[in-house]
Amino acid sequence: MDARRARPDAHRAPRPVVTELRLSAFKSHRNATFALGPLTFFRGASGTGKSGALQAYEALARLAGGGTLAEALAPAGGAAACVPHRARPDAQGRRGFRIGCTVEGPAGPVRLDLAVQAEPEARVVGERLTGAGRTLLSTALRDPGLPTVEAAWHTAGAVPVTRAPLPDDRLGTALLPLRVAGKTAGQRLVLGAAEQVVVALRSVFACDPRPELMRAPVAARDGRLRGACDNVAAVLGRTGSECVIRHAALVAAAGAGCRGRVEGLEAEGLDGGFVRAVLARGAGPATPLERLGDGELRYLALCLVLLTGPGVLAVDPAAEVLPARQALTVLADGFDRCLDPCQARELVGLAARMCERGHIRLVGTVREEVGRVAAEVPGVVMVDLGE
Repeated sequence: MDARRARPDAHRAPRPVVTELRLSAFKSHRNATFALGPLTFFRGASGTGKSGALQAYEALARLAGGGTLAEALAPAGGAAACVPHRARPDAQGRRGFRIGCTVEGPAGPVRLDLAVQAEPEARVVGERLTGAGRTLLSTALRDPGLPTVEAAWHTAGAVPVTRAPLPDDRLGTALLPLRVAGKTAGQRLVLGAAEQVVVALRSVFACDPRPELMRAPVAARDGRLRGACDNVAAVLGRTGSECVIRHAALVAAAGAGCRGRVEGLEAEGLDGGFVRAVLARGAGPATPLERLGDGELRYLALCLVLLTGPGVLAVDPAAEVLPARQALTVLADGFDRCLDPCQARELVGLAARMCERGHIRLVGTVREEVGRVAAEVPGVVMVDLGE
């Protein structure tokens, strides 16, 4: 059978996705390159750099979304916390770190590499965007007294390279669509590569459910799930009416990971426009979410994330690109935290099924014992940091 007939979307350009993360010098990592698949887990003992890898990924995503360097590095503890341990300053007292990624998509493989000075002050001192065998953008710090870097991007017109200053606290690649006219073939090549990287990195949802915050009532209108999942009650009320099929799948997943029989997940109205979430138990009394254990709450929240999408999650994907051409990437540090073995197996299986469809990707960290189970699931890319 013709492959294009077997898969109606086979002729379409692939969604831009990050397929490689490079930590040349970041926290505990040096000269590290990690291949990323639709479902990737980092496993290893405490202190091996699992969380650091996800922090670097999130920093790139925040920069691609237009955030400043300080905003992008805040979840990682700030720029100084990202410098490799025992890294020696140069003659001017400067220390920093280097990270990068490769994005596959319609423009082919595109590499983004970033050099950041953390001390004495945080600034981007070098950026390189490469694709199609060319350097499409490069930046360098020429005058330390100015808050800018000198940028040069490929033009291939009457002038082969265009030069201009760019801010030293933002990602130059994310600014290119505002600076490049797209009049020459070279400019269009640069724009295509830059947009591919920005689309892939902006479609990121960093998720770490906080059970202690999930138990409180929330405003009924607070219907976009945040990374801490503290407004899960309002979101469940929304999915119950707007996403009937996926909500039914969520109820089924809840039944597999929560104690007792689960026949529904509902939002109960409270005074003042607030709601709380409950598990319907059939003929028995409903169980408010605040009575569930930490493991059950984290399990439910992660199931909700995997079974929904950008319309429900508080992400800011590229509005100028059709949602069908974007792939949401969930970053889940401590994916299996608080979960018992049964819950962990169910959640890994759900993640594998959802990621196989191509609309969602997941990069998470897991404990050694869960990593051994996940490694046996088809389609899982396991990055072992145990050694």
